[in-house]
Amino acid sequence: MSRKGKSITLSVSDKDKAELETLALEFGCTWGDRPNISKLVESIARRQLMVAPNNDWTNQRIEALEIARKALIDLGKIDEAKEIGQLLKSRSELTLPFREEIETFLNNPLPAWRQQVDNLIHRQQPFRLSYQDAAERVWSYTVLHARVVPIEKRQYLICRAEESQGNQYVEGLRHNWTFRLDRIQEAAVVSIDQVWLDDLETIAVEFHLSGGLAFAYQRKTEDIFVSELEGEPPLRKVVRNISSTFWFFREITRYGKDCTIVSPQEVRSQFRENLKSLCQAYDLDVI
Repeated sequence: MSRKGKSITLSVSDKDKAELETLALEFGCTWGDRPNISKLVESIARRQLMVAPNNDWTNQRIEALEIARKALIDLGKIDEAKEIGQLLKSRSELTLPFREEIETFLNNPLPAWRQQVDNLIHRQQPFRLSYQDAAERVWSYTVLHARVVPIEKRQYLICRAEESQGNQYVEGLRHNWTFRLDRIQEAAVVSIDQVWLDDLETIAVEFHLSGGLAFAYQRKTEDIFVSELEGEPPLRKVVRNISSTFWFFREITRYGKDCTIVSPQEVRSQFRENLKSLCQAYDLDVI
């Protein structure tokens, strides 16, 4: 004769019951094809399944996984990024906004147009990009070189296009454009029969570093010349190829008076105008 096991009663909400049934299915604890919570509890009691804390991860570990997830997205490795997303979603340490961000990503990893862009860039295939901004204006660009790069925790499409009208960069960079990807909700992407260019437009900019920055400066990959310390007080000269005055100005602004643009004159003048506008905003007289 079969022996009857002793029964226990679980008082759980419908939501918790559904979660237990999901876990039972996940671990093969079923009666026929239906999830069986009793078998799940029995497996835990027999230590066939281990129960572990779900709130003991450090912020550093979560941040490292999030950095890895975004890096994989940038590389177009969406399946791998989704695996990390699922891992993060299973943790209870996540803040509500972060959890919502992860769930949004898992429900819609990449819009179709973004996947098309990634594929075309990988194939080095020029394309036509058309999208509508928040003001319902339609913009179209013939893209001849592009890459997706993370800048200051956002993803941007940096590209070189045939079009230059309305570009605020200096001469020599006016075919370069920067688009923040999360601001493009929908777009049309069509491949075109043109030649893929090797790089963005670039110009060489010389700037001088003084004070502590002259000693602490570390060479960047875009630098084509970095001098030894010269003069008294010490000065270091740097020549760098830049593809965007916007991002270049954003970098050197934090260096303050220890960084001075020397040439070309158009870049120096544009930076001076930016400084004048800043001073005027604070009611400072500028000659």
